Amino acid sequence: MDLVLVGLPGGGKTAAGRRLARRHGAELIDLDEVIAAGAGRPIPAIFDEEGEAGFRARERAAVAGLGPPDRAPGLRRVVSTGGGAPIDPRNRWLLYRGRHAAWLDAPAEVLAQRIRRSPNPRPLLSGRDPIGKMRELAASRARFYAPALRVNGIVGLAGVVETLERHIDDPIADGATLLRAQTEIGSYELGEGNAAAGVLAALGALDARRAILVSEPRAWDAAGAGLADGLAAAGIPVDRLLLPEGEAAKRLAVVERAASELARLRAERGDPLVAVGGGALGDAAGFLAATWLRGVPVIHVPTTLVAQVDAAIGGKTAVDLPEGKNLVGAFHQPAAVVVDVRFLRTLPARQLRAALGEAAKMAALGDERLFELLETDGAAIATGQARAHEDGSIAEVVERCGWAKIEVVTADEREQGGRVNLNLGHSLAHAIEAAAAYEGILHGEAVAYGLRAACRIGVAVEATPPERASRIEALLDILDLGRAPLPYRLAEVLAAIAGDKKHAGGRLRWVLPTTAGVTVRSDVPDDVVEAAARGVLAGTGAGAGVRA
Repeated sequence: MDLVLVGLPGGGKTAAGRRLARRHGAELIDLDEVIAAGAGRPIPAIFDEEGEAGFRARERAAVAGLGPPDRAPGLRRVVSTGGGAPIDPRNRWLLYRGRHAAWLDAPAEVLAQRIRRSPNPRPLLSGRDPIGKMRELAASRARFYAPALRVNGIVGLAGVVETLERHIDDPIADGATLLRAQTEIGSYELGEGNAAAGVLAALGALDARRAILVSEPRAWDAAGAGLADGLAAAGIPVDRLLLPEGEAAKRLAVVERAASELARLRAERGDPLVAVGGGALGDAAGFLAATWLRGVPVIHVPTTLVAQVDAAIGGKTAVDLPEGKNLVGAFHQPAAVVVDVRFLRTLPARQLRAALGEAAKMAALGDERLFELLETDGAAIATGQARAHEDGSIAEVVERCGWAKIEVVTADEREQGGRVNLNLGHSLAHAIEAAAAYEGILHGEAVAYGLRAACRIGVAVEATPPERASRIEALLDILDLGRAPLPYRLAEVLAAIAGDKKHAGGRLRWVLPTTAGVTVRSDVPDDVVEAAARGVLAGTGAGAGVRA
């Protein structure tokens, strides 16, 4: 068995690891020592010569060099990590799965004092205010350490080792949590095979007496039934409420029938709804939770990639009208979002590909690492290749998209400012979905067409540099999104744009790409919009026609 020790500098990881390894005859692997030995120079010199990016690349290689977990009985290896090692999603993918992990924690003041006494310089903590810097690191890294067993580091080396000794023989769970955070808009957890444990923890935090699982038939078969069994085994009574598949769930008549079922179940304000399904299911279940008894808690367990990267996060709930998408809704933040990427292994390839339209949008908002990841691994993710699941590529895409959205929504929960940026590509996307009567095209597919249109509008009004637009459209080509001609009438699409809810002062706010982000414009001429819409409806192939 491997034990991984994580935490801020000064937490005592190396000292505790050394003592545990000596007691159990185990191997101690100090990742910083491995990195320094491989580089032939100390850590500060690596930072000076290669910068933090160079050091992190070496750190990722050292983590990968650990190989698969040692699953033999007893403590076989103790891995002492650098304080920043768990920042990288791929590092956590390797460190936390199949291994025990422990977070050696202590107050920033204690850690800073230890660092001052240490003979080993810490490049990220140099300067006049080590306590302030330590507090900043603690705040920014807590979500990366939180999946590990939290050990009080104030008790001293003997106390830390004693605590770790009590857990060495604990069974290693089949699943693993990779990130856990308490945010201003609810708790967020991401992992692999973590759904049941995550939902149980969320229900416990709410002191819930039962759970009402709201799902859809396919999601129930793939995820809901197993989750219900896990909750029942833990002593949590479970009721089930099934809604129609996809956008068919987002009808006021469906919500009315579901509310009647909640009345039959005598659902109370303390009974959380657990939404298990894709983005449309989450919208409908969230709206049901927002309106039943004027608001009950909801826990989202998204089972599709588009729901995991976008729809389940942010508290927007809504249903559709014939006049437009998401026109009736409410802001209702979930008590928890529990993301389990294992559900994605059985997802149809079309749904995986479509969801990458939303991921491409997030990359275009300014996440360069996500952009590069989609350029290199996006095709493998889109086709559901096994390696994209096994090497952590999909988990990293989900994390980067999800956390970026959390940060945007936290800063602007009700779309009074920066949250409108998340609508990049969505004005035309929603219009296309409305013209299609919400059938035959998936949301992420529509977003890809909308993102192409936003690029072309941006170039036309000189908001988007041509090279940026070209890179975004090239990424969509790699993902094979937004390329085929669409059969919808241009007039119907333009009419739906006119009814878009993102109007202000009678003008539609267009979110347009810039060099490394977006800008919002309300002065886009109608002829520019019409030309962009005509172009994307025609597809990227030569000679495609569009019906007026």
